[in-house]
Amino acid sequence: MLRQSQTSRRVAAVAVSLVLAGGAAACGPKDAADQSGATSGSAGGAPRKGGTLTVLNSEPQSDFDPARLYTSGGGNVPSLVFRTLTTRNREDGAAGTKVVPDLATDTGRPNADATEWTYTLKDGLTYEDGTPITTADIKYGIERSFAAELSGGAPYLRDWLVGGEGYEGPYKDGGKGLDSILVPDAKTITFKLRKPEGEFPFVATQTQFAPVPKAKDTGVKYEEHPVSSGPYKVVKNENDGEHLTLERNEKWDPKTDEERKAYPDRIDVRSGLDAAVINQRLSTSSGADAAAITTDTNLGPAELAQIGSNKELEGRVGTGHFGYVNYLAFNPKVAPFDNPKVRQAISYAINRTSVINAAGGSALAEPATTFLPEQKAFGHTPYDHFPAGKAGDPAKAKELLKEAGFPDGLSITLTHSTAQNRQTSPEVATAVQQALAAAGITVKLEGLENNAFNEKRWDVKNTPGFFLSRWGADWPSGGPFLAPIFDGRQIVTNGTNYNHAQLNDPAVNAEIDEIAKLTDLAEAGKRWGALDKKIGEQALDVPLFHPVYKRLVGKDVKNVVISDWTGVLDISQVSVK
Repeated sequence: MLRQSQTSRRVAAVAVSLVLAGGAAACGPKDAADQSGATSGSAGGAPRKGGTLTVLNSEPQSDFDPARLYTSGGGNVPSLVFRTLTTRNREDGAAGTKVVPDLATDTGRPNADATEWTYTLKDGLTYEDGTPITTADIKYGIERSFAAELSGGAPYLRDWLVGGEGYEGPYKDGGKGLDSILVPDAKTITFKLRKPEGEFPFVATQTQFAPVPKAKDTGVKYEEHPVSSGPYKVVKNENDGEHLTLERNEKWDPKTDEERKAYPDRIDVRSGLDAAVINQRLSTSSGADAAAITTDTNLGPAELAQIGSNKELEGRVGTGHFGYVNYLAFNPKVAPFDNPKVRQAISYAINRTSVINAAGGSALAEPATTFLPEQKAFGHTPYDHFPAGKAGDPAKAKELLKEAGFPDGLSITLTHSTAQNRQTSPEVATAVQQALAAAGITVKLEGLENNAFNEKRWDVKNTPGFFLSRWGADWPSGGPFLAPIFDGRQIVTNGTNYNHAQLNDPAVNAEIDEIAKLTDLAEAGKRWGALDKKIGEQALDVPLFHPVYKRLVGKDVKNVVISDWTGVLDISQVSVK
């Protein structure tokens, strides 16, 4: 929630794509038949220990170093090896959005103004070699994440910790370390922050908080065999995470870990596979694939259509809702989007039914009229300031255009990506183009290769006036949604800028700071929702839809748990026959 440095913001940009790939973020309400989070075809029988779980993925589990991973809630595969001070609650539904203790005895004890957070370690914590885990190891693990050669992790500590802005890591500090991380003894650790941060327990779930024994640190080679604090240890890491093999860490004590079930004896992660191949292998479930899952590959519209006629396959599909929003962004610095009535007209003209069809249909996307996702954890407050119904209201749009001085309509350009992602892609752009045409708005489509598209929409000097965009949160709260997009102090003029509207409203900035002070997360949620509703009145964006995840599992997979934090199957809970 603090102002991020230019480097940090570039890192955050990478995180959005990583979160999409791994599903390491929040999800929403389940379908009526999926309230338990477990699919009917994989829920039969009690889970049991033993066997090998196969993971079939498109993207490799690269940079398998806790300093370099950008995860939420500890991640999925990483959380099997790296324990952190806190973690996500490994339960279905809304209960899964809660922060719970992991290595620590509680979720943290703040001082009066939440500028200091103190944690105490549980008894009996050890590494895979049996040596005890200490708070000095956690301090060192955090400090090494500041080293340039280990960059890539979440940026928050660099901005939040006192002295973090200029710290370069333990390889260059001559053994001094960060003074803002105090370890008075082997069980206690205190963090001193630059400003109040009531959501610090969420950040303490990220892998930078995993302990690293200094004597075992091998720098950039540490990822090849990181020292495990979790239920599994790395026995093979080939081609930078393309083939990862995990086996039981016999020194892990389940009495200290209420969250991870760790049923399989072995986990075999195979990556670099084509999405269609992954789904075909899971569908067929031959041999080892019967006990297989994916942590990054969704089913597409065509595959869902085929599965819909097969009850057995349908019962093996897990449904999750990512804490994510796809939207149309306006840059009010560019005419005619400097006119609020033009932005309102476009808001009324949008046909969300056609947009959702372009996004893959109602099974893969749900309509949005709020910027915040429709989950309580984010502080969602229902509103629809420009009610257009399911098919848009072109008559109301034309009325507003006339008031704006465009009685004969107008012509504008919509910038989008050429990537076939069904979010910022040509299909969605075309649906927007057709809806606006009914309101007398001629839309020229500007399609850019994905990297060029991202560079342009995040460059404050060249931001288009009108473009497709998307945003996901690093943890289930309104803060990581609203602050990067609408806090005027986070506008970056010489780097990656996410505040597309360049909104710099002192009242909005002040409210963000006030909410950040709250350690009562329920109260903070209400305030985030109210702020979302207030900002929404300005029509600075048009929320379009929230994506839905549909992922298949092998026929012998049991205990499928899908929480409202991750939106996808939690690998730490899975059992195989």
